[in-house]
Amino acid sequence: MKVSLDRSCLERRQVWVYAAAIVVGLALGSRASGAGTVAEALVWPALGLLLYATFLQVPLLDLATAWRDRRFTLAVVVGNFVIMPLVVWGMVPVLPDDPGVRLGVLLVLLVPCTDWFISFTQMAGGDVSRAIAVTPVNLVLQLMLLPLYLVVMAREEVTGLVTVDAVASALGVVALPLIAAALTEKWLDVRQRRHVVRERWAWAAVPLLATVVFLIATAQVDAVLGALDVLPFVSPVFVAFLLAAALAAKALAVAFTLPVTQARTLAFSLGTRNSFLVLPLAISLPQGYEVAAVVVVMQSLVELLGMIVFVWLVPIAYRRRSTGTPRR
Repeated sequence: MKVSLDRSCLERRQVWVYAAAIVVGLALGSRASGAGTVAEALVWPALGLLLYATFLQVPLLDLATAWRDRRFTLAVVVGNFVIMPLVVWGMVPVLPDDPGVRLGVLLVLLVPCTDWFISFTQMAGGDVSRAIAVTPVNLVLQLMLLPLYLVVMAREEVTGLVTVDAVASALGVVALPLIAAALTEKWLDVRQRRHVVRERWAWAAVPLLATVVFLIATAQVDAVLGALDVLPFVSPVFVAFLLAAALAAKALAVAFTLPVTQARTLAFSLGTRNSFLVLPLAISLPQGYEVAAVVVVMQSLVELLGMIVFVWLVPIAYRRRSTGTPRR
């Protein structure tokens, strides 16, 4: 029997790919002396490639497109940058006292996804064109607002952590792929036939993230094993976030009288987070905060399992003509 593997098939099974990468990484880090040092050196270039592949799927040079549908874009902005941050702020008191855990949770939950939420939107019959159009807005706003959110919600955790070296490392691994992706996009737009390059890089996202997760597990095996007693308390927070995102999306869809396909897109935008972007920030934290990166990876796994439910539930919650008559 012939087995056909396409990108959507790979993306639907990615959570098991990442889980396997973690198990293999922990085994290697525990048994092979020196593997952790090598993995720690390789994680930064792997992250750079992952971010480049991610940013290349975002129409970085076409911010104006999103504002052609101001109602949908406004719903996304209000949901991602007002309502969901308030939800996260309300969760802060129930987080464990460990500053690394708290900072990891805040980092990953405060920034909306700019990549795989598009794939899940497509699986659930959402509006893919609007999902693509709004991603540059989400990316720009999260880069601007994340420092403000952290100062307001985690002043004690971030005080003294911001050093020149840490900021330079984190910004470098984000800024360089971002600039490279923007230049590549400009090069791609010159000739239509070059767009196949973007499609090929889209295939690389899952293997690259699996590689990053493997390297983190190998390099931070002690932190991962030490966090096992904390993760059961953090996972319910991530599940609660998904539930809150679903409710917020439903309320906003009604408030903005969004068409069904746009309402489905909004649900995935609010429910998915940009773990790729914050991983460099989590990894660059000083010694004693290694668990922050583990928390970010854990959130990705919980989110991916949650998206399996979302892909089934969202089309039921947003049936045709269920959110009212769309305005013209």
